Amino acid sequence: MSTYKSDFLNILSERGFIHQVSEPDALDTKAAAGPITAYIGYDCTAPSLHIGHLLPTMMLYWLQQTGHRPIALMGGGTTRVGDPSGKDESRKVLTEAVINENLASIRKTFSKFLKFEGDGGNAIMANNGDWLNTLNYIDFLRDVGRHFSVNRMLAFDSVKLRLERQHELSFLEFNYMILQAYDFAELNKRYGCTLQMGGSDQWGNIVNGIDLGRRLNNAHLFALTAPLITTSSGAKMGKTAAGAVWLNADLLAPYGYWQFWRNTEDGDVTRFLKLFTIMPLSEIARLGALQGNEVNEAKKILATEATALMHGRVAADEAAETARKTFEEGALAETLPTIEIARADLDAGVGVLVAFAEKTGLVSSNGDARRQIKAGGLKINDANVTDEKMTLTPKDLTPEGVIKLSLGKKKHVLLKPV
Repeated sequence: MSTYKSDFLNILSERGFIHQVSEPDALDTKAAAGPITAYIGYDCTAPSLHIGHLLPTMMLYWLQQTGHRPIALMGGGTTRVGDPSGKDESRKVLTEAVINENLASIRKTFSKFLKFEGDGGNAIMANNGDWLNTLNYIDFLRDVGRHFSVNRMLAFDSVKLRLERQHELSFLEFNYMILQAYDFAELNKRYGCTLQMGGSDQWGNIVNGIDLGRRLNNAHLFALTAPLITTSSGAKMGKTAAGAVWLNADLLAPYGYWQFWRNTEDGDVTRFLKLFTIMPLSEIARLGALQGNEVNEAKKILATEATALMHGRVAADEAAETARKTFEEGALAETLPTIEIARADLDAGVGVLVAFAEKTGLVSSNGDARRQIKAGGLKINDANVTDEKMTLTPKDLTPEGVIKLSLGKKKHVLLKPV
């Protein structure tokens, strides 16, 4: 493992954040000599970031913790275009109003990880709509477009893969890499930003920005990418049967977030502790050495520490206690995810397949529910479901006035009539 002079690169290297760095020695010297400014770009396609955005956000966290200045660049402009990197299909075009709503919602997430100007910190929240939305097309073509070779752009993986698969790539999206390069040059001009970070699929886009910054500003810029995270079994990090793992508590309750981390595969625990918590490496090494059933203790610590970073220590401890009561004591914890159903529906009777598939989403379909029943995987109030024609009625309500549905030992939802 490389040993760097700067705390910033040392921490990123030790914790597993580095995939590629352009001119590592020069960047290390610059970071060791004094504060540098670096940015990561985020789009505004949804009102919340998801777990896939967590790794780059942790990079900005460590950047600030080691004395440097982070910029979270919101893509108020580029969200109107769409990034073709790693995508087979064109992105849905959003209205200006929706983009601005999403941007305002996403801002709250960053304040959990970064201290912004005005809150005693130096982090900057920028929006590329400030400079992209007012560009004059002819001037932009003349001043910026002339520096880009179409031959070279066609060779980038993000474009090449789409063309090889014969998926349509619109002219709008083809422009994305030029706009992203322009962002880097603009942030350099406005804030003295010299480093862009991102996932390894962004390498080509970032290198374009380095080249453009040199041509337009005579600036010496750098690129640093992180590995794209997959689980030990090869699955993409954060993809679940239920969809994206959102960071906003109104889209995914802290208990659900805690549970996501608790379900980490054994082989990923040490790596995820390094990437997604701020625990000391010595303590992570101790937890990583645990064997057998003790690995579950490390998973609980991962879940609690990752949830504390995102939702606060109180919410994390509540989630851990809910899990302990539910799994270890078999108790009915009030903080389990609760789904309301109409009392009239329950009075009429709700089929068990409908309850698990449609009402709670614990299983993906009625067929999936039937398979789980045969395998003994579904429970109502901790009792195994054996009859797929079973109907839930008010007689199934617990003394607390709810019905507890369980898939296996780890997934539980309360049905509450209203």
